[in-house]
Amino acid sequence: MEEVVRSIVVTSVIDAVVDDLKSQVLATELGPGTALTEADVAARYDIARSTAKAAIERLVAEKVLVRKNHKTARVVQLGPEDVRDIYRTRAYLESEVLRRLAERRSVPVEARVANAEIDALWQQGEWDIVDPDMRFHTALIDSLGSARTSSVYGSLAFEVKLCMAQLQGSQRLSPEIIIAEHARLADLIEAGDANGAATLLDEHLSRARELLAGSLGGEPGPEAYRPSSALIPVP
Repeated sequence: MEEVVRSIVVTSVIDAVVDDLKSQVLATELGPGTALTEADVAARYDIARSTAKAAIERLVAEKVLVRKNHKTARVVQLGPEDVRDIYRTRAYLESEVLRRLAERRSVPVEARVANAEIDALWQQGEWDIVDPDMRFHTALIDSLGSARTSSVYGSLAFEVKLCMAQLQGSQRLSPEIIIAEHARLADLIEAGDANGAATLLDEHLSRARELLAGSLGGEPGPEAYRPSSALIPVP
């Protein structure tokens, strides 16, 4: 019997291409609606068309790119209702996790470290805090110790980071508010106040959600303009 030679694509190359293209999307070097063909990607990275195709398919599956009716894949363009759906889905998941962590009175060190990094950047006048902001929330999710919960949250991660990058790039949401609300969330969890943590999380996420919806052409809801309760001294 004639031996069949099977062709394979090196996964690490695909991973590297996918990660680099994601970083370019987050940095808006590849703006919303930008077309990416197999030929473009192959030429950009000097890789085989089959590798470029696999990378594009991964990016489509992870909602970094969209492709309709077998047409050219394009960088996702989020609208106001997309943002609201992403943030509400995020809130449902995070709220339950915070309640569970409050039962344990447990806050991971990684969350405190991430918030301290945001504070340090803010002291330098830096608004680009997407990565440590996301690490704060991801640390809380991961500390629950549920691989499936972390996986579900991870599936939202890129869309959330893209939302945050668009909002913080407009400098409409001060890192001062983010830092204060993160610190208060951690304190409420350690105090075992599940309801308080869930309520503050809703305030934290809904403000960002409506500010972002407004920046993308929607009509922002009243949550966008509510002052942060975390900046009001606790009696």
